[in-house]
Amino acid sequence: MTANQNVLNWVEEMKSLTKPDKVVWIDGSGEQIDLLRKQAVDEGVMKPLNPEKLPGCYIHRTAVNDVARVEHRTFICSKKEEDAGPTNNWCAPDEMYAKLRALFDGVMKGRTMYVIPFCMGPYGSNLSKVGIEITDSIYVVLNMVIMARCGQKALEFLGDSNDFVRGLHSTGELDDENRYITHFPEDNAIWSINSGYGGNVLLGKKCFALRIASCQGRKENWMAEHMLILGIENPQGETTYIAAAFPSQCGKTNLAMLIPPEGYKKAGYKVWCVGDDIAWLRQGKDGRLWAINPETGFFGVAPGTNMKSNPNALISTQKDTIFANVVHNLEDNTVWWEGLNKEPITNALDWKGNPWTSDSPEKGAHSNGRFTSHVSNCPCISPEYDNPAGVPISAIVFGGRRAKTAPLVYQAFDWEHGVFVGSIMSSETTSAAIGLAAGVRRDPMAMLPFCGYNMADYWRHWFDMGKLLGKNAPKIFNVNWFRTDDEGNFIWPGYGDNLRVLDWIVERVNGKVGAVETAIGYGPKPENINIDGLEKDGITLETIKGLLMVDKSLWKEDVNSIKQFYAKFGDRLPAQFREQLADLEKRLAQPPGEEVD
Repeated sequence: MTANQNVLNWVEEMKSLTKPDKVVWIDGSGEQIDLLRKQAVDEGVMKPLNPEKLPGCYIHRTAVNDVARVEHRTFICSKKEEDAGPTNNWCAPDEMYAKLRALFDGVMKGRTMYVIPFCMGPYGSNLSKVGIEITDSIYVVLNMVIMARCGQKALEFLGDSNDFVRGLHSTGELDDENRYITHFPEDNAIWSINSGYGGNVLLGKKCFALRIASCQGRKENWMAEHMLILGIENPQGETTYIAAAFPSQCGKTNLAMLIPPEGYKKAGYKVWCVGDDIAWLRQGKDGRLWAINPETGFFGVAPGTNMKSNPNALISTQKDTIFANVVHNLEDNTVWWEGLNKEPITNALDWKGNPWTSDSPEKGAHSNGRFTSHVSNCPCISPEYDNPAGVPISAIVFGGRRAKTAPLVYQAFDWEHGVFVGSIMSSETTSAAIGLAAGVRRDPMAMLPFCGYNMADYWRHWFDMGKLLGKNAPKIFNVNWFRTDDEGNFIWPGYGDNLRVLDWIVERVNGKVGAVETAIGYGPKPENINIDGLEKDGITLETIKGLLMVDKSLWKEDVNSIKQFYAKFGDRLPAQFREQLADLEKRLAQPPGEEVD
């Protein structure tokens, strides 16, 4: 398939190490993929679903001990420990390679080695990168051909270059004591063993597109971010593009596929999804920041996805989708999960393969049950999605889940202040909700588990990008859909109505609406948030005033938490953050600001 000696030499080296019985190169052709799907069914790896209700769809189960990303088994193996930083697990490359070579030695005996060339990003784009994943999992192959541009074209795009990410994976024995997801930034290499779960083994996703790519971006003056990309088209046909970062359970995919509320829809507004998870951003020839979605698929969480929470996501799963760790409804050979609907299930298998009904005491789907669907299935996929130039980003939005502290929306004073705002992103957690100790969890730029190097250096790279972009830098905002009343009920209706907040953001970046200066940034005047039609939800102008209120006492408490978090980074912390924190404390001690244009 290729004459690239760099590729051939590396594949031969991995073959000698893992000793497979057979080697199959993935050429990306429909004929080959159809044969592999049939093989996966014959081997019991996947089961085909109802061809009338879910055409081209399959269900798969991972091992019970292998259902999610494993942060404690994920390593950044930079030569210097300080380059990995305090928020990553580190191991010296030589030590980790020695450990892994012993585990990979002969691991593919009796198995097939699949060689998957893939391109992250549109062919012909100067933002795109090539990787090659070697795996012994047919499940990985069939997911990768959905999630990335795979096959002969990727090799042709690479040409004779040596600039490709080397990914090696084996399911091994699924031994969780010897499960490793390891990254070698200086080698552009990823080795993963003893897992079959997508987040650990689809190496083009978080492993390449964020951890390795963030290191590449730092060297090459671009950014790899855990961000959705969406376009908001107004009735005049003008589209403004936004990139947004949210920690888990903060509605990222729902926002990426947002459906406008009825009033906006009637007026002619449209929302376009460019990507729901990852953005690669680079300065364009015009000086602005441009972004691509490097992926071609959605690897979404199924439980909770329904026609109210995210109809576009659910519609995206109705054909050519691989479901994992959800309920197999035997009545009509379809799938089900908690939150899908309220129909009683009387004859099914749960995510472990055990008999299950709606009356069973345990949940049927795993809370991290997944679907893998191609972006072309999405009703609101942007016509610019595959544009090699990408789309120009006018605003960057950060968000978190805070019950009282953060207002509905505010704008950073400038780029440096915006980087500070992103660095203090956080969500309040309960151990019952997401398996973490109760309290505030800092997740800067939603990159805490995905930054491939020292986060203090990552922040410094953000500052450097701001200097590079100058006056063309996007404006930065923060949103919080999760303010609650005294009974703990969410005040803002969320879902499609979040467009009302994004509308103000778009007006701000286009210079069409003013703001009020607060201690934490520029906030909207309450009357500038459109609440037409929200009377049914009890939303009034007074409600908006409450949602926009900045409680200085709570922010003073938050300052202490921020200081504790920053202390982890010692002298490596950018000096700008100490200045920003001092400025915030000063503003919190001052009277309210004035209106600004």
